[in-house]
Amino acid sequence: MQIVRPVGRQAASRKYDLITALGVHACRGDKHFQRLVLRFITAIVARYNWQTDELSIGQRELAALWSVDERTVKREMAKLRALGWLVQKRAAVRGRVAIHGLDLGAILASTRPDWDAVGPDFVDRMAGPQSVSDQPAPNVVAFPGNAPATLPEDATVWERIQSRLAAEDPAAFNMWFRQLAQVGFAGGCLELAAPSRFHAAYVTTHHLIRLLAAARQQDGSIRIVKVSAE
Repeated sequence: MQIVRPVGRQAASRKYDLITALGVHACRGDKHFQRLVLRFITAIVARYNWQTDELSIGQRELAALWSVDERTVKREMAKLRALGWLVQKRAAVRGRVAIHGLDLGAILASTRPDWDAVGPDFVDRMAGPQSVSDQPAPNVVAFPGNAPATLPEDATVWERIQSRLAAEDPAAFNMWFRQLAQVGFAGGCLELAAPSRFHAAYVTTHHLIRLLAAARQQDGSIRIVKVSAE
């Protein structure tokens, strides 16, 4: 399903719903994540052009908007790109500010687990034409062997768990679980490595319950799942 941008008729309500989804999602995180999402929402409301899909604002101006220094701006923008919510369309060169766009599919996939907290009417609206597809995007390579039966006999326990996660929620899998690698499995503890500290912290904060549930369904001896940076 194609993502429909909130423009034209009913655009205002769609924008409001998107901001609501981000706010509810932020409330489920720690204070650092809440602050990141608040800054993201502020930038969207203040400077994002919905018609052209462009967030065009200099680091100095953004620092003033967020009441931080420019080093913090660089760090926060990097986190937003790592989440997949921001996509750089043009780098800052020759005195021109960088231009970013929003990946609505990534935002909807990240916030989807929290829609129920708003209410069934909200879920129905968000699951409409503007929502992210339940199928992987055309430019996303499907995880080999989503069904456990297609996995080789010598597949690791993590490969089998990945297969289950990919079948349950392809969008979340491609965004958060595909990049994790098994580094240890002993005494009921499955240890996974993430590509960055931010990725590890986000999975631990927002997806550990789902991860542990899938792990226990695959192997009942697993009691703990630990995610750390490589």
